[in-house]
Amino acid sequence: MAAPKPTLPTLPSKDSLSVSRALGASAALASLLARVRESEARLAAVRGLIAPELAATVRAGPLDDKRWLLLVEHAAAAAKLRQCVPQIEAALLARGFTGPEVRIKVRPRSR
Repeated sequence: MAAPKPTLPTLPSKDSLSVSRALGASAALASLLARVRESEARLAAVRGLIAPELAATVRAGPLDDKRWLLLVEHAAAAAKLRQCVPQIEAALLARGFTGPEVRIKVRPRSR
């Protein structure tokens, strides 16, 4: 008996939603998208406070009601960035961002 032939993925139809439209169509996904955008906006607002060589290692992380995470590539960058947290929080407040505390976390490495 011959093995079944593998099927090729089908191309999206004209009726398929764009990612942004799909995210907007669901309240939960729209909320997630808003938090991602706010996290990116927060990082953009404070990036100038971070030394350029350190800023290259920083990524905007999850934002929730309790904390906003800044993700860094290694422990040394995390230690240095933790020293800047009071200035980062003050700058966010000055730019109208109220809310959760800033936390620093080392990003897990991709495998």
